[in-house]
Amino acid sequence: MRIIAAPNAFKGSLSATEAAKAMKKGILAAIPDCDVLCVPVADGGDGLTEVMVQALSGILIGTSVMGPGMEPVSSVFCLAERQGVAVVEMARASGLALLPKEKQDPTKTSTYGTGELIRAALDKDVKRIVVGLGGSATCDGGIGMASALGYRFLDKDGKALTPIGGCLQMIHSIDRSEVDKRLRNVVIEGVCDVTNPLTGPNGASYVYSSQKGATAGQVKDLDEGLENLAAVIQRDMGIDIRETTGAGAAGGLGGGLHAFLGARLRKGIDLVIDIVKLKEKIRGADLVLTAEGRIDFQTKYDKAPAGVARAAKEAGVPCIAICGGVGERIEELYDIGIDAVFTLCSGPQTLESAMQNGFNLLSHAVEQVVRTFLAGRSGK
Repeated sequence: MRIIAAPNAFKGSLSATEAAKAMKKGILAAIPDCDVLCVPVADGGDGLTEVMVQALSGILIGTSVMGPGMEPVSSVFCLAERQGVAVVEMARASGLALLPKEKQDPTKTSTYGTGELIRAALDKDVKRIVVGLGGSATCDGGIGMASALGYRFLDKDGKALTPIGGCLQMIHSIDRSEVDKRLRNVVIEGVCDVTNPLTGPNGASYVYSSQKGATAGQVKDLDEGLENLAAVIQRDMGIDIRETTGAGAAGGLGGGLHAFLGARLRKGIDLVIDIVKLKEKIRGADLVLTAEGRIDFQTKYDKAPAGVARAAKEAGVPCIAICGGVGERIEELYDIGIDAVFTLCSGPQTLESAMQNGFNLLSHAVEQVVRTFLAGRSGK
């Protein structure tokens, strides 16, 4: 029997690679001679770097960049030298997890460090840079990232502004005279797990900035700032990013990547599935198992388990999902290829306890799922 283990990361508990190892242990406990293929996946958020290192046989390159609060932080990116590809995860430089709760304020944070990671990748002479969008502490429309690569954002008096969310409303013009010329010779792709536009009720600020510490008044100000940025970009660069799908990802970094670096925005899970060759690996399998921290009706909107399930359905292979928490309306997932959803929690316990014991809980749950699958097959 051949089973594919294709989990996403369990945020704060297990990386996708660790989750795949736990799942393999559970599968082999049920079927010792099973052919288990571990294919960790990601959808553009946390964990993309590790997944790409494994998929591309790359290495981690360490560097120091400015964090979201413009303080030095240690970061890494994936370099796949043979393919000429670098993978940058913006959360590694501009992520919410890099700031203590009391310093979370998207009017004061910047994606500058993400731009520094891109610049470090350019130093390696790569031809393609993939930027994972997710987990941001920012709502600066990507002006921080762009500033690290030579752009300057000027006020009405021609003075350079600090590239933070709180200065978006003051942008009057964009100076492109010192932009890094190496960007002309590299393909940039932004990958994300959301499709929000840049502004408005479904945009970057109104949907996400309160989760990053913004007050109600700041949410409105940031949205107005992003609208101003979009207007200046359209006037000075001839690019309208207001309704670009995914422009609102990572506090508007999606829109900034598209406008300032010419990036194509893609669904993260689609790109990852292509790179890890999941569709080819699923062919001929008996069962596909996927996993994530929480699964509910929103999972179908291009989260990692949804991409895995669609690939399994296309191949005619059953797919079962295991998660830490089962949310509402999971019946909406059956049409996309998830045949059943199981929780790994074996009984009442705190979230902290479940996260600390994630490996064992996931392994035990997968063993029971596989035993149930076997029982169903033998009863046919």
